Amino acid sequence: MGFYSDRIVPRLVDISCGLKFTEPSRRRVCAGLHGRVVEIGFGSGLNVPFYPAAVESVSAVEPADLGWKLAGKRLAASTTPVERSGLDGQSLPFPDNSFDTALSTWTMCTIPDADAALREIRRVLKPGGTLHFVEHGLAPDDNVQRWQRRLEPIQKTVAGGCHLTRDIPALLTTAGFDIQDLDRFYETAAPKIVGAYSLGIAASPPVRA
Repeated sequence: MGFYSDRIVPRLVDISCGLKFTEPSRRRVCAGLHGRVVEIGFGSGLNVPFYPAAVESVSAVEPADLGWKLAGKRLAASTTPVERSGLDGQSLPFPDNSFDTALSTWTMCTIPDADAALREIRRVLKPGGTLHFVEHGLAPDDNVQRWQRRLEPIQKTVAGGCHLTRDIPALLTTAGFDIQDLDRFYETAAPKIVGAYSLGIAASPPVRA
């Protein structure tokens, strides 16, 4: 990783993803988390204030040292035990069936192999465990999609590899998740090309006898 990726992108993400309008979505997506949680793309800990009391511990997966450093004040103010436990969402250093719930917020747009990351999350979740997610991705409208495809190369360069056109529900089902709840909407405070959100809960299917 170069200077821009190491020193600039984590600060841009901290600012852009920390805008006030993201808080309602963070509150919604964190509701229902419980037990042992793995959070993919922990970043600067912007979800930490929204962890419910039922969360026993969080294993944070975050590749950027600066992102983890920027999380310091939020971690210090939290009563939830959080440990930086991995660097790559595509290869999680945990045994199978380790976690009760998982969390991903505006992360699958940037991971190079989102399918591999989702399959890893499914692997480390207990059977019937749930992934809580809010992601931006492919818009439902053709005219917005056209602009997303035009601007995606610029977005990837400026925003550390962030894609605009990933179909989040399709990625989840391809990775073997059962989507239990899904809300697709435009975030009114953001441009439509980056504001086409998918927010919901997907379950790792229980083992069948």
